[in-house]
Amino acid sequence: MITKVHHVGVVVRAIDEALPFWRDTLGLKLHKLELIEEQGVKAALLSVGDSEVELLEPVVSDNGVARYLERKGEGLHHICFQSDDVERDLADMKAKGTEMIDQVTRVGIAGRICFLHPNAMDGALIELCQPLDDYAVQHPAGAPEAV
Repeated sequence: MITKVHHVGVVVRAIDEALPFWRDTLGLKLHKLELIEEQGVKAALLSVGDSEVELLEPVVSDNGVARYLERKGEGLHHICFQSDDVERDLADMKAKGTEMIDQVTRVGIAGRICFLHPNAMDGALIELCQPLDDYAVQHPAGAPEAV
């Protein structure tokens, strides 16, 4: 079940150059900064109320974030909804015939994540996430095999 908007993702050319606006001008607190090598991105989470803004910088040239930046430039990339059980929601969406990018969940900066294909949402890229602490309570054995 979707519980809230967890974050909005914004693609930037360089997090170090983007941070002064988000942190210093807008006053958002930098919550987490991480290099996610398996996804080819550097990511930053900035807190705003009960939600966050995620800045994404591609660190390789052959992934979706890099292609997005090349095609569309910097800007809004995706909306992430927090789930109380991302594994169940992924299975439910697949059972309903929703076109997915991810067939199984994976770990991202926001926790356990999966992406719906933009074709499923009239062109909007949607991410589902479940923070890792919540995920570990519900799935003590870890992620299931492909669903």
